[in-house]
Amino acid sequence: MRLPTAHNGASDRAAWLRALHGACEQARTLVCFPHPGGTAGQYFSLSAALASDVRVLAVRYPGRQNRCAEPAFDDVAQLADEIAQLLAEPRPAFSPVLFGHSLGALVAFETAAPLEHPYGAPPVGLIVSGMQAPYRRRSLRRSGDGEDAALETLLRLGGTDPAITGNPELRAMILPTLCSDLRAAAAYRPGSCPALLSCPITARTGRDDGLNRGDLRAWAEHTTAAFHTRDFAGGHFYLDEFPPPIVEAVRTAVTPMTGCFAQARTRTDI
Repeated sequence: MRLPTAHNGASDRAAWLRALHGACEQARTLVCFPHPGGTAGQYFSLSAALASDVRVLAVRYPGRQNRCAEPAFDDVAQLADEIAQLLAEPRPAFSPVLFGHSLGALVAFETAAPLEHPYGAPPVGLIVSGMQAPYRRRSLRRSGDGEDAALETLLRLGGTDPAITGNPELRAMILPTLCSDLRAAAAYRPGSCPALLSCPITARTGRDDGLNRGDLRAWAEHTTAAFHTRDFAGGHFYLDEFPPPIVEAVRTAVTPMTGCFAQARTRTDI
């Protein structure tokens, strides 16, 4: 993947960031990062439910859908630098909250760091889901590096319909980007020093996801502000289709993040 370059204004923003629904001028902005093999459209139902007061911008990763002619990314940090530059220039009137699930949590975290330094445009909050803190992270168990192994990983996590195994067209559409995303996740290494953010972090997981509770709480080490955790019924894809309890949890997290936060550092496990 190419290194970050100067962007061409609105056209680049439209390529990378998809506004799923209209929103009022004063709406809070939530930037959403897909999971491995995922697309911007996975956040459509969340955007529809929040549209009255939250503008959802879903990140379009290269190598899929309308960007299928571009090479898929293979470096999480470089991908995040590209996105951070777009979010910072021109400087937004209202700083966004970043929200990522699975691999998207790592991309969101790596985007938040350059937004704070060097761009001086930190997000007002970070919501991470289905992922250990970067320095506690262990790679997904995989039986190999090919398409069959990638599909087995996704099926085990409950992230797709098993019928895809017998559908050549669906396999051809989904598996190349899934393989690339999983390779990028496996290659990801956080920086030599833990990045400290000034924004609050909220960490979420499904109770049956198998994440170690301590690995989830370790996200607290990456912020000087408030930290909260919460778990929900379900596995790794507990938020699939964003049922009402998940939507309300996101709304509840976004609202205080975009208001005035007390300076005192707090820790809350729900």
